[in-house]
Amino acid sequence: MRWALVKVSLAVTAMVVIAFAVPLALVVREMASDRAFSNAERRASGLAPVLAITTDRAELDRAVASTEDGAAGRLAVHVPAGDEPGAGPVEIGTRRAAAEDLETTRRLGRATVVEVAGGSVLLQPTAVGSGRVAIVELFVPEGERSNGVATAWLVLAGVGVALIVGSVAVADRLGVRMVRPAQRLAGAAHELGEGRLGARVPEEGPPELKSAAIAFNAMADQVVQLLANERELAADLSHRLRTPLTVLRLNAASLGSGPAAEQTMAAVEQLEREVDTIIRTAREAKPQTQATGPGGGCDASEVVRERMAFWSALAEDEGRKVRVAGIERPVRIPVARPELAAALDALLGNVFRHTPEGTAFSVDVHNGDDAVIVLVSDAGPGIADPAAALARGNSGERAGSTGLGLDIVRRMAESTGGDVRLGYSVLGGTEVRIWIALADHGDRRGTTRRSRRKRA
Repeated sequence: MRWALVKVSLAVTAMVVIAFAVPLALVVREMASDRAFSNAERRASGLAPVLAITTDRAELDRAVASTEDGAAGRLAVHVPAGDEPGAGPVEIGTRRAAAEDLETTRRLGRATVVEVAGGSVLLQPTAVGSGRVAIVELFVPEGERSNGVATAWLVLAGVGVALIVGSVAVADRLGVRMVRPAQRLAGAAHELGEGRLGARVPEEGPPELKSAAIAFNAMADQVVQLLANERELAADLSHRLRTPLTVLRLNAASLGSGPAAEQTMAAVEQLEREVDTIIRTAREAKPQTQATGPGGGCDASEVVRERMAFWSALAEDEGRKVRVAGIERPVRIPVARPELAAALDALLGNVFRHTPEGTAFSVDVHNGDDAVIVLVSDAGPGIADPAAALARGNSGERAGSTGLGLDIVRRMAESTGGDVRLGYSVLGGTEVRIWIALADHGDRRGTTRRSRRKRA
């Protein structure tokens, strides 16, 4: 579109320049020629008083020689023969016009211009008495007729080129103003199609493109909202299944050994894997679809209290001692409430799944200046290979893995610039430490990690 506008502007401006410059150039040439002949006619008329007084050759010679044109050999005088005896024709100077042209001028009685070699001659008739008409012939060189024409044409050409360049520049700027919003809209559409749901378009430009940008942004916001609602619905349904699955696993373990018990345990494990897959898909981190402004995040203390109230009932049935600390006051973190709830459910589910009944566990929240630390500890047998348990994509198939839950927890922590560490707790079992950075994702991440290393 940009180049099309430039080409159209170039064509239109060129036609306008040609339409006006060519006639104007011809007018300039004609004006220069008229000016030259007007000056020649004025100079030729200077001999009229002399011819009115005398037609004597000697007098006429002196009069012609006294003029600039006569001294240059461009002036001639033709006096016809008179009726008096001895009054023959008189010709002074070099004649360039033909005899027929001289007779034509005498007959017409007005000045005429005749083309000759090297230029033109002006034939000016002058009455000398007794019905005779003398002709003053003044030669006008070609250079005098075109004097100043070349300069005027160059000026016209420069003005025409300047107009064309200016129109092309203006058309290019207008094209950029029209094309750039369209390019941004196309780029944002590609980004949205590739899954980058945070793509938006500045609502600026011509009215039509501005309306398209507003419609695109509204569509993108609606798509993000629909996907968020769908993901939250899937995650909520999946978490509702976690507690019944845990109860089924415990009941299946109480069946003892036998084919029925083994089939029941296998079915429960398969169902747990399917639920984990749903949670992993639903909780797949997409930061571009979530608001990261001052109003984002949640209260970690409130989420911990809510989830511990949920899991405490099952812990009481299994005889587990539970300790919760650090949730007496609000603790704001830059994590969405469903994300933190999913991470806590994954860790607490691991405690119930991988430790025997009666094993104590605790949840501690530590609020720092640049980070919030959530510790989930238990008094179980611990994890033999913490590095393998933290490996991305390990779903429990390798020894020591705690399953999908740590992958969810790690993504949640890394979305803030933090991380997840496994170690041994003071209770004697496993300790999962979630470091949630309070700094921005970009500029302050390095500062947070350096501070974290110093504290460690």
